[in-house]
Amino acid sequence: MYIPKHFSEDDLATLHTLMRDYSFATLISSQDDGVPVATPLPFVVDTHTAPYGRLYAHMALGNSQWRTFKPGREVLVIFQGPHAYITPSWYEEPLSVPTWDYATVHAYGLPRVIEDHKELYRHLKSLVEQHERQFEEQWRLDSLPDEYIEKMMRGVVGFEIEITRLQGKFKMSQNRSESERARVSQELRASQNPILCEVGELVAGVRKRAE
Repeated sequence: MYIPKHFSEDDLATLHTLMRDYSFATLISSQDDGVPVATPLPFVVDTHTAPYGRLYAHMALGNSQWRTFKPGREVLVIFQGPHAYITPSWYEEPLSVPTWDYATVHAYGLPRVIEDHKELYRHLKSLVEQHERQFEEQWRLDSLPDEYIEKMMRGVVGFEIEITRLQGKFKMSQNRSESERARVSQELRASQNPILCEVGELVAGVRKRAE
């Protein structure tokens, strides 16, 4: 990923936060012939393992991408955060063009298929609990009959990824003047779109760090 210095983000806590908040990410790997394959998947981000953490996910048994996992061969997971179109009408400099503000994290790592049944169940349970927290009445995986759970688990392949390196790019108008960044943030936060509002908050945060 091309990352100009002023858009680079290397704070591990910041990167982990985006990965958790936008955990539905795209897994990219290469086949033996070099052709890339990609699958969008929900991930569980484990930040407690040094140095960068681990990722857990699963895919359908019929999805052949898991067969591309080979010892020593890295895969890439792209976590796409909030993003917004930026109109040059918000700038003071008339000689400006439209652009896009966005935040993204690229996680590289070494995958391992989860073969242990109990370990796979723990991953699935963790994934469910992570997303059920938003509901007042939370659904539980263990509310299903054991026979049904066993049947469904036979249809998926779980895997973990040991993260070997992280790249973070938070392009939030850092290349504009202080007053222009303030205007961009103000306009975005005035939107009824929560994603645009979030970008506006990030632009404001970057502006404060730059001062």
